Amino acid sequence: MTEENDIFLGRPVSLNEKNNLLEIEEHMYILDDVKKPNVFRNMFPYSEVPKIPFNDRIVPHNMPRDIWITDTTFRDGQQSRAPYSTEQIVRIYDYLHRLGGPNGMIRASEFFLYSKKDRDAVCQCMERGYEFPEVTSWIRASKEDFRLVKEIGMKETGILVSCSDYHIFLKLKMTRRQAMEHYLSVVRQCLDEGISVRCHLEDITRADIYGYVVPFCLELMKLMEEYKIPIKVRACDTMGYGVNYPGAVIPRSVQGIIYALYTHAGVPHELIEWHGHNDFYKAVVNSTTAWLYGCSGVNTSLFGIGERTGNTPLEAMVFEYAQLKGHLNGMDTTVITEIAEYYEKEIGYPIPERTPFAGKNFNVTRAGIHADGLLKNEEIYNIFDTEKFLNRPVLCAVSNTSGLAGIAHWINTYYKLAQDKQLDKTSPIVAEIKKWVDQQYEDGRVTVITDKELTQQIDDVCRRLHKTIG
Repeated sequence: MTEENDIFLGRPVSLNEKNNLLEIEEHMYILDDVKKPNVFRNMFPYSEVPKIPFNDRIVPHNMPRDIWITDTTFRDGQQSRAPYSTEQIVRIYDYLHRLGGPNGMIRASEFFLYSKKDRDAVCQCMERGYEFPEVTSWIRASKEDFRLVKEIGMKETGILVSCSDYHIFLKLKMTRRQAMEHYLSVVRQCLDEGISVRCHLEDITRADIYGYVVPFCLELMKLMEEYKIPIKVRACDTMGYGVNYPGAVIPRSVQGIIYALYTHAGVPHELIEWHGHNDFYKAVVNSTTAWLYGCSGVNTSLFGIGERTGNTPLEAMVFEYAQLKGHLNGMDTTVITEIAEYYEKEIGYPIPERTPFAGKNFNVTRAGIHADGLLKNEEIYNIFDTEKFLNRPVLCAVSNTSGLAGIAHWINTYYKLAQDKQLDKTSPIVAEIKKWVDQQYEDGRVTVITDKELTQQIDDVCRRLHKTIG
């Protein structure tokens, strides 16, 4: 064959300009309108733990040049907790704007529209005039819900377009063709009004990727071409079944799904988004995998708060981005600490103490040998300069090996004392605390001293000595 567009076995052969290889064009994917639902019982037996089969079909890395984060704190995040007040929503939205930085790394935030409180919050957030995060909505695929979007005047809305046969047959009581036609009619209605659509492909990790998802997305791309209005495709790992293992079988393979959307459905990188759940502890790694294999947007919620086990934590993807790209692209990571304090003090939401980047003890070492290392050089046991990036200096827990210097270090860092207010090992407060600590271990204690115990003892010592901290 000498011609780029020669024909081999009835299919066109053409040059792929990205890798300079001749390729045979894939066949067209048409809707497989099955009579009975395909629930992949071989992978999801229900009476057994789900299975992860492999076929060793390897997908190449294909990370887009630009990747970003989107937020669902006020939508999926709000489904699993007491509703936020309007004031709280607006305050958190302000935090997201600051955290995302001038380059809009937190690209969008989605809202419910069903209650007056949520609609008021949407209006107030839109009045802020921020370019990012863009205020978007979420609706079911119904004309009644669409009226809410139109009334508020939103530029974009997400639409629930459940794509597995579990949902199509067992919940909606439709066939695949009926579901597709219904979804496309609502999408077209939005486009008729000039509103951009974000299609939430619910339960994609139990869906027939080439028998339904790809044919449906091909139709969406036709509508986008017809209307010249962007249509985003959000791949929703609703049950957390996605896996990032090379060679795993679709629909569980994250990279296989992203490959199908980009290569076979023709959805551009910037219009693909991943939405993960943490049912099998894979929300973060699956989201990163989606980035690596061709998805520009990763959908998250603050502290992973979301349905059941939660969503991909927003703060996790901030640091995943930094590790992949080598920079933060303008994100202000110190805002994460401000948000965590706001949640605990103002909203009354207790963040688990060991939550990475945000929990009270995420950078506190309690092992005596670790504390000794930190006192010599904090790089030995601290993940990075947490004081620089999160306004959270590394903290040593106090034990029988801490000594006067260790106790002084704990007091200075815990109370965030200015340089001229810091205590050293000659301080009478430190000496008294060491006496109490030593007595604890002489009496047979084997565990580290807790923060609560230390602060109580420090209060008692300060009263006795008529001293103050700071």
